[in-house]
Amino acid sequence: MARTEVDVLISGGGVAGLTAAAAFGAAGFGVLIVDPAPPVTDEATEGADLRTTAFLQPSIPVLQAAGLWDRLLPHAMPLQVMRIVDAGGPVAEPRVVKDFDAADISDQPFGWNLPNWLLRREMVARLAQMPGVEFCPGVATTGVVARDDVALVRLSDGRQVAARLLVGADGRQSAVRAALGIGARTTRYGQKAVVFAVTHPVPHGNVSTEIHRSGGPFTLVPLPDRDGRPASAVVWMERGEAAQRLAALPVPEFEAEMSERSCHLFGPLRLATRRVVWPIISQVADRVTAPHVALIAEAAHVVPPIGAQGLNMSLTDLRVLLDLAQDHRADLGGAAMLAAYAKARHWDVAVRVAGIDLLNRASMLAPQPLRDLRAGVLNAMYSLAPLRRTLMKAGLGVR
Repeated sequence: MARTEVDVLISGGGVAGLTAAAAFGAAGFGVLIVDPAPPVTDEATEGADLRTTAFLQPSIPVLQAAGLWDRLLPHAMPLQVMRIVDAGGPVAEPRVVKDFDAADISDQPFGWNLPNWLLRREMVARLAQMPGVEFCPGVATTGVVARDDVALVRLSDGRQVAARLLVGADGRQSAVRAALGIGARTTRYGQKAVVFAVTHPVPHGNVSTEIHRSGGPFTLVPLPDRDGRPASAVVWMERGEAAQRLAALPVPEFEAEMSERSCHLFGPLRLATRRVVWPIISQVADRVTAPHVALIAEAAHVVPPIGAQGLNMSLTDLRVLLDLAQDHRADLGGAAMLAAYAKARHWDVAVRVAGIDLLNRASMLAPQPLRDLRAGVLNAMYSLAPLRRTLMKAGLGVR
C-alpha cells in the first residue's frame, strides 16, 4: 500500500486530541487524527464521558484560535468563585469555608465548565468543517518508527503514514508512548472517583465547591440548569473500596449519602445521570519527545482531578507545541523544535504534578489531628491576602 504523507498526525481523539487537530488545522497544517473508538457525543449513550472540563482563562485563546470557543461558549457555565470547605471535624459539617474570588485578580471568571461528551460533539462538528483535517474514528495506531526525517506510523486500517510531526494524545495508556519504549512513573493512591451529575434546590451561584473531609475531595462544579433546576457535576473521590460501594448503592441510599457528604450546602442532591468510576493516579512520562514525535496531555502527564489542572496542563502543552511548530514550519518536528518543547514543559509539569499530589494527599487525611492541621493551614493561607492572590494566579498559570 502506498505511503501517505501528512504534516501532523494526531493519535488520540479525546478532548485534547480533538482540540489539537482543530488548532493545527486552523494554523494551516495538514492534519490526520485517528482514534480506535468512535467519539460518544450524547450523554445518554453508553460509554459517554460524564466528567466535565473547566477551561481556565489561559486556555481560552487556544480554543479561540482553533475556531472552537464560539461553539462552546453558549453551553459553558462560568466559574466565578472557587470555594474550599473543610468538613473534617467529628461530624460532616463545614467548619472552615474560604472563597477564592476571580474578581480579586481579574475581570473574568476563573474558567468555564462544560461536559466532556458535549465537548466531543462540538469539536467533531468543527473538524467536519475543516478541509485540511481528516478525522478517522475507529482507526488505531499500531506501530511507530521515529526516524530522523519523519515518524512512520502504521494504522489499523493498513495505511502507513509518514508524519513530519506525530502528536501522541492517546491517554495514560498511550500506544504511541509504548511503541517508542518510553516509560512512565506512576503513583497510585488507592483512590477512585465516582463521577455523575446532580440537581439541587439551592442555586450554585457560579461557585465551584470543593469539600474536604477524608478519602479525597467532594467537588461540585456548576452546570447549566437541568429540567428547570440548578445542576452541578460531581467528582467524589474516595478510597477504592468505598468508591465501588458508593457506585453500587441503590439510588435513594446514594442520594442520602451524597447529600450528607456535601454537608447539605445545596439542599438534598438528586442524581441526574448514571455513575461512572475512574481510577485516580499521578503519572509522568520519562520523556515527552522522540524524533518527530511529541507527547501531550495524559500521554505525558496525569494528575488527580483537583483545581481543574488536568486538561488545562494539556492545553498548555498544545499551546507551546503549536507556537513552536509555527516557528519551525520548515523543520516541523525537528530536533531543535522538540528540544525546545521538552524544555518549556519540564518544570511546569513537574511543579504542578508535585503540588497536586500534595493537595490530594492532604485531602485524604483520616486521623483527626491531621484533619485539624489541614483546616488550620487553609485558614492561615487564606488570611494572607498577597499569598491568596498568588495562589489563585498560580492555579490559573499566570503571573
